Amino acid sequence: MKKILCFGDSNTFGFNPHNGSRYDETSRWSGIVKQKAADFGYEITEAGANNRTAFCNNPAGSLYTGYKILPEYLKNKQFDKIILAVGINDLQKIYNITTDEFEQGMKYFVSLARQKAPESQIIMFSPSHIRSNILNSNFRFLFDENSVEKSKQITPVYKKIAKEFKCEFFDLNYLVKTSDIDGLHYEIEEHKTIAENVIKLICLNV
Repeated sequence: MKKILCFGDSNTFGFNPHNGSRYDETSRWSGIVKQKAADFGYEITEAGANNRTAFCNNPAGSLYTGYKILPEYLKNKQFDKIILAVGINDLQKIYNITTDEFEQGMKYFVSLARQKAPESQIIMFSPSHIRSNILNSNFRFLFDENSVEKSKQITPVYKKIAKEFKCEFFDLNYLVKTSDIDGLHYEIEEHKTIAENVIKLICLNV
């Protein structure tokens, strides 16, 4: 059976913007993919975590710091495909990084993934832009106006890095937008849309 790793942040974990709970396996995109991909002979490992960064050292610890925890997933198991869906939390105001620093950080993170899994197909998710309504949500303490603007500038960075490291590029902005509630997370319908397109990409090759 072929193996796929879905490595991401809260939108892979399935954070529900309505109440902060976790969407169940039939509602979050990685859970839906896990169920449907089994029909095509794929075993899915869900590895999402709320507040996970890609390359910034998260004060919450290594589990929430992408470059530190990803090698643990890759250490004892060979994945045929790896989905990387992280980076938006590195734009939090606590880290105060520039777009150039973001590019260098993401490049390091993806190079690490490629080094640890040289034979795997890597798919990079470019996250949906943060919407300005986040500034009126519970996440206003983590993100500011600069975070919102930077989120609109990083899609070309993902595309450039994907090309450099021979990864597939998957721009979520063409498919979905974030919730009217917090401007950061997805509603159930968006999760379903993501899942449908991921299945086409990884299982049907269309």
